[in-house]
Order: sequence, then C-alpha cells, then structure tokens
Amino acid sequence: MQTTLKLTNVSYTYYTKDGETKALDLLSFSVKKGEFVAIVGPSGCGKSTLLNMIAGLLTPTTGQILLDNKPLSKFYEPIGYMLQKDQLLEWRTIYRNLTLGLEIQNRMTPENLHRIDELLKAYGLYEFRNAYPRQLSGGMRQRAALIRTLALSPQILLLDEPFSALDYQTRLHVSDDIGTIIKKQQMTAILVTHDLSEAISMADRVIILSRRPATIKKIVPIHLTISGKRTPAKARNAKEFPEYFQLIWEEINYDS
Repeated sequence: MQTTLKLTNVSYTYYTKDGETKALDLLSFSVKKGEFVAIVGPSGCGKSTLLNMIAGLLTPTTGQILLDNKPLSKFYEPIGYMLQKDQLLEWRTIYRNLTLGLEIQNRMTPENLHRIDELLKAYGLYEFRNAYPRQLSGGMRQRAALIRTLALSPQILLLDEPFSALDYQTRLHVSDDIGTIIKKQQMTAILVTHDLSEAISMADRVIILSRRPATIKKIVPIHLTISGKRTPAKARNAKEFPEYFQLIWEEINYDS
C-alpha cells in the first residue's frame, strides 16, 4: 500500500521570552493511503502541536514531513482539517457554509457543486441545505463540517478532537457516522483524541505518545473480529476491544 504521509525525526520547540520548551522529540512514523491512524497520549503532550505541523500551520524545529514524497509546504491544499468546534458561520445557510472553501479557492465548478449535493444526499442533510447552523443538532453540525472539508477533495484528513463538544450519546452516534463516512470515502485520516474507546473503534493503528517532550512509546495495530463491514459501533463490541483498551491505557498511565 502506498505511503501518503511520512514523518522523519520530527521535533518541535516552543520559544518564549522565558526560555524554550521542547514539545515533541524525534517522532518518526508513516501513514499509508486510505489508512486511519489515531494519536493518543497524556494531556498536554503535544498531540495538537503534531497535527498543526502536519497541517502546515507550524514548521518542525528539526526533521522532515513528506506528503507523497514531497516536502510539506504551508497551506498545502490537499490537507483537510476538522477542529474541535464545527466553525460553521451562523449567518450563512448550511449550503453556503459548505461552499465557503470552494469560494475562497475559486473552485465553484459545476462538478464540485454536484459533489456537495451528492454528499448532502448521502449523509442525510440535503433537506437542511437551506437551514442555518443554529437550526441543526450538534451531530448534524459536525456532519456538515465534515462535508465542507470533503468538498475540497483533500488527500488527507486531520481530526483534532472533533467530537469533544458533544454529549456522550451524541458523540457515539456522530463518531460512528463520521467514521463510516471516512471509510466509505476511502480517506486517509489522522485523529487526535483523549478517548481511548474512540481511538480503538475508529483506527487501523493507534500511536501512543509519551509525556512532554513527546516521543513515540508504542504503535498498536488494531485487529478486531467483526462480522460484516467494520464500523466504530461494531468495533466496540469486538472481543479484542477490552484488551486493546487495557494495553493502551497502561501505556499512557504508567509512563516512564
């Protein structure tokens, strides 16, 4: 399987007037095309910093990040970024929120607009296209945010705690919806989360970071016994699920 993303000896140091703080230390890993990778670790270990570097919003202090064997540049168009909050603009309809990225990039072609219509129909939001964000539930807003990202046809999708603002029940439903959408679209995705169950249920591999300065403690491939097509909901009921949860929990909480 083709490698889409490759990080080699990537480190990041924050510099302030009071000194310097190393957040990440010599991280190396790769992500294959169509793979879903989750990143977990102790609070404050630098997970979001890592995602911001992959997005091109921060430049590594040392090391190299390659996308399709080419150096990652700032504002690299094939990267989609889904944040903790949906960031929908309240004064624009759902449809006009979804076309915002296309407007900014001057890509309002019939083909791209047709893609938005198809995504709205496929994921249950077509009848709400003329509604405003305030008229949608939290779960529907997150689906709209994902469609807005997919409308740009990103090569890789970054998700930074995208369900953390939702209540637990909605979070389960939305993570299942979005996980299924990502798999159906055959997207390459990287998820940062504090929720170990979410990581195990959605990811093909889980990367465990140490405390700051973060290094890679362990990379855990996830192999679950599931009848039929794998979904996050089915994954949580797999017999291997508790074993993975215990393994990852111990790696994080017994950090040496």
